[in-house]
Amino acid sequence: MMRKLLMQGLCGLLALMLFGCSSADNEMVGGNIQAVNHTLSAINWLSVNGYRADGGGGRSCCIIMPIKWRPGLKANIEWEVDPDTFAYSKWPSLGTDGYRAAQAKHKANYQHHRATVDIPEWPETKRCGLTVHFLVCNKIKLTSSCWAPSSPNYPIKDPMGMKEPAVCPK
Repeated sequence: MMRKLLMQGLCGLLALMLFGCSSADNEMVGGNIQAVNHTLSAINWLSVNGYRADGGGGRSCCIIMPIKWRPGLKANIEWEVDPDTFAYSKWPSLGTDGYRAAQAKHKANYQHHRATVDIPEWPETKRCGLTVHFLVCNKIKLTSSCWAPSSPNYPIKDPMGMKEPAVCPK
């Protein structure tokens, strides 16, 4: 009898503690990360707040985000760029020492970048992961829109296949 009362009391206390911590403002959920490359260089990989994803397009699982947007949400984004995407077409045969040497020399030219940007507001609890758009001059734009990038309702309208300018604006 005493044991049963003790267990009920502990369960009740746990329920109260969990109820006190639970609010939509603090609840977190998983979402996908998607990369959209508007440049002519390859994005090898990216990471958003430490969650790493493929830079080649498509969606990667997962990033943890709040259910409800709140002011001050930031995304710390890091990415790696291959500025000579098709260099491998000029390399010696795959598996040879010459190939491995060419690959090592090529990888030495990869560029690493990082930026911290605000995560744009999404309505109520309707967010669809994060989509990172890579633009020329190592600029990025971010959205949590549920619309497909091909939709006229999609918020980011920058063209694809953008060529790097000779000089990037400061």
